[in-house]
Amino acid sequence: MTLRLGYGTNGLTDLRLDDALGLLADLGYDGVGLTLDHMHLDPLAPDLAARTRQVARRLTGLGLGVTVETGARYVLDPRRKHGPSLLDPDPDARAARAALLVRAVEVAADLGAHAVHCFSGITPPDTTTDTAWKRLTGALALVLDAADRAGIPLAVEPEPGHLLATLADFHHLRTLLGDPGPLGLTLDIGHCQCLEPASPVDCVKEAAPWLRHVQIEDMRRGVHEHLPFGDGEIDFPPVLEALASTGYAGLTVVELPRHSHAGPELARTSIDFLRRATGTTNGAAPC
Repeated sequence: MTLRLGYGTNGLTDLRLDDALGLLADLGYDGVGLTLDHMHLDPLAPDLAARTRQVARRLTGLGLGVTVETGARYVLDPRRKHGPSLLDPDPDARAARAALLVRAVEVAADLGAHAVHCFSGITPPDTTTDTAWKRLTGALALVLDAADRAGIPLAVEPEPGHLLATLADFHHLRTLLGDPGPLGLTLDIGHCQCLEPASPVDCVKEAAPWLRHVQIEDMRRGVHEHLPFGDGEIDFPPVLEALASTGYAGLTVVELPRHSHAGPELARTSIDFLRRATGTTNGAAPC
């Protein structure tokens, strides 16, 4: 098996999208985690279909695969980070987030993406856990219907501090929704190190049947801070070997959203690190 390596555009926000894609192709990446945001394929600006076709042509020309990511901080509300969420007390606000995810599914289909990534959001104050889960499942219903029609998996990410924070929470969501076919998992390797009871290697093995997207970076136990490789505590060779052995065929995307100031250099050092960690020099991870 081989791992297909990508880099997230949320770590290249100082670059034009066309330049970012060219950089990643030149460095030897297999694909890109494309965050829909005002600087990179704005999902709310006019002529989205035409702009999406242009990006699709660019991706094809460069030979890059793509995952559509939806973690833009202020794409819906310029005053609330990641707001509104799927847990917002206002039904119209929840509907706005769900509509953005449906639009992301449509963009993903037009790009030939292998998944759409999303997360639950933080439980609002004065909201019971049961209420939060009801809001989440209700808001996701339309998104999952759109994903099913498009044939694009919806890959939900356990995010520290969110309602859906762990692999156990992902399985709880599966149960509440009746285990729908389009529902999959985004596994963030750093998050496994941060707060999962199992090791990152064991998390990969446990998550394998539901893996639809993978994000990767270094991290320390108990501290939710995305770090360049080598700055945290993760032993990556066994993690990458475990991931390759699952048969996962999507992208494994470097996720450094707070490091755009050094994005081009970190894109280079990250792929060099991952190649060394997999014992290869051409970007393919043997197993």
